Amino acid sequence: MNIHGIRAIYFFEMARAWRTLFQSIVSPVISTSLYFVVFGSAIGSRITEVEGVSYGSFIVPGLIMLSLMTQSVSNASFGIYFPKFSGTIYEVLSAPISYFEIVIGYVGAAATKSIVVGLIILATAGLFVPLHIAHPFWMLLFLVLTSITFSLFGFIIGIWADNFEKLQIIPLLVVTPLVFLGGSFYSVDMLPAVWQKISLLNPVMYLVSGFRWSFYEISDVSVMTSLTMITVFLAICIFTVWRIFSTGYRVKT
Repeated sequence: MNIHGIRAIYFFEMARAWRTLFQSIVSPVISTSLYFVVFGSAIGSRITEVEGVSYGSFIVPGLIMLSLMTQSVSNASFGIYFPKFSGTIYEVLSAPISYFEIVIGYVGAAATKSIVVGLIILATAGLFVPLHIAHPFWMLLFLVLTSITFSLFGFIIGIWADNFEKLQIIPLLVVTPLVFLGGSFYSVDMLPAVWQKISLLNPVMYLVSGFRWSFYEISDVSVMTSLTMITVFLAICIFTVWRIFSTGYRVKT
């Protein structure tokens, strides 16, 4: 394995994050703080508790997942799209580095940035509401798996997109709505029976549910079901990336 090649891509992408510190780190934290002010004050005054947990604390896992997924997709998609846009992707493809190592470099950097943002938001949330992490290992596991999975998903979007509009359409019109409708700000049990069944079709609901369980031991589905769903999604993303490079889809042309 070409460790030097992976390090070069990884640190180049990480350096880009530091060059755009406000956009990469500060902006998501400010947005999350505004969510706490709006949802915590407006809705929290009407819904004081959800399953024995204060509403402000209840929405913390959902807010972290919202930022984690959107940042993972955004970082990975832009990371691979910009070399395609500028033409420097051919320098990467002609280097003595395999496709697997290229993916590790780009996806690893995107996942790292997302995890850092998630941990900063977690620390920021502690300034607003009391937090309790019942299962730190499971919390970190869901954090890492979600970051890697959605970074791979963003990598696929970056390969597929041939303009900046397509680069933004999936995160804006698919990922963000699924997160909002995935129980980030409410418990699925609060919905009518019909909508509870519809919510089971939303894959993001399983991720939010499992992540919230690691905090408060409350969930809409079992933690093993959540873990299985994210593992399946991860496997689908890995297979899709493999097919992209094996066929050269929008990479070699």
